[in-house]
Amino acid sequence: MPRKFKILLISAYSGSKSNVLNSIISTSFYPSITLEQLLSITPEKYDVTCIDERIESVDLNWHDYIVGISAMTPSANRAYFLADEFRKRGNIVVLGGYHPSAMPLEAKEHADSVVIGEAELSWPKLIKDLENKKLKPFYQPSFISSEKIPPAKQIFMKYHKMGMVQATRGCPYACKYCAVKNVEGKKFRSRPIKNVINELKSLKTKRFFFADSSLTINPEYTKKLFQEMIGLNKKFSCYGNIHTLYDDEDLLKLASDAGCEQWLIGFESIDQKTLNQIGNKPNKVKDYSVAVNKIRDHGMMIMGLFIFGFDTDKPDIFQSTLKAVYQMNIDRAGFAILTPFPGTQIYQQFENEGRILTKDWSKYNLRNVVFQPKNFSPQQLLYERNKIAKEFFSISNSIRRTLLDDQLTINRMVKRLFVDNFFNVIYRKR
Repeated sequence: MPRKFKILLISAYSGSKSNVLNSIISTSFYPSITLEQLLSITPEKYDVTCIDERIESVDLNWHDYIVGISAMTPSANRAYFLADEFRKRGNIVVLGGYHPSAMPLEAKEHADSVVIGEAELSWPKLIKDLENKKLKPFYQPSFISSEKIPPAKQIFMKYHKMGMVQATRGCPYACKYCAVKNVEGKKFRSRPIKNVINELKSLKTKRFFFADSSLTINPEYTKKLFQEMIGLNKKFSCYGNIHTLYDDEDLLKLASDAGCEQWLIGFESIDQKTLNQIGNKPNKVKDYSVAVNKIRDHGMMIMGLFIFGFDTDKPDIFQSTLKAVYQMNIDRAGFAILTPFPGTQIYQQFENEGRILTKDWSKYNLRNVVFQPKNFSPQQLLYERNKIAKEFFSISNSIRRTLLDDQLTINRMVKRLFVDNFFNVIYRKR
């Protein structure tokens, strides 16, 4: 019997696994659906090893056939280092993911081939071309049809408490700061509901996360999906747009009945002028509070996501945002610094204006200032963002907000007091 050629698939990670806090954060959430989906479309004649660097270490002395490395922008430098090392040892190296898709010429300097965009159609063709000694430098096929989007193979369940499932791909919105279109494109595609349900039934965990940019792009599809999920006894979190959740009570009820515990919502800003300027016009600041109350009335939590550093932001935006978060009674919050990821409109704008301060990709992690803000210094932007994040995530503040929240059931109150406070400590230290 001929030996199986080996393939090593790596999800690059630039953080430190030696840091206990980083390790807890990295392994307490979601597995790498990228690797799990890639594995599902790799021909069975290959012996595949998958390494998520958040969890496991890479053996640089590995040597056999192909090394495939997936990289986000913050992990691009790490991915390039790994690629260079593996090529020195005679391996064929392929790079893909959000950053190589946005910067394919840069990525090609470190790889034998670069996959641009989705990999489901490219990866099998690339392997076949390599077998025939006809490997191409770049692969960028058309987007995969929705019915062929593969289920994740659930290889990381021993490390994670939650699974990952993807029901849809693509985003038609034109937000200037968003990098989703680099890989998934603008065309919205939804998997057949029966395929999603079958994947959910196969999950080995009760809780999972929908790896979709938003489950409110096509509410009718989502409502049908949620209807079919009722009775599966699963709990989940997902992304959604506030304007749709504000308008659609049926969607909220079905989400709750299907097991939704939390909506992650990109409020982005509390300034309507900013939302209009960045291409997020559907969001209406005046509707925020009513929408939040509706969602919480259905027993679901909200993680509100906010960004600081837009050209329309003034120095008072930090405290105004924190005040609004308190007034809306948002359960959890994320405060990001505007990051001009390569491949986005805002990156091109700042590049043309000479406002990009560094191209050290490891700093493009939503926690560093990598561009020149318009209305304050980089140091002021970083300081003010960190200041309100520390205040929001403080234990005393979290306890106070929990005890004063009359919408909480006893179970949710206990969870907020103990589970959320544990993670608040971690986030605050980070």
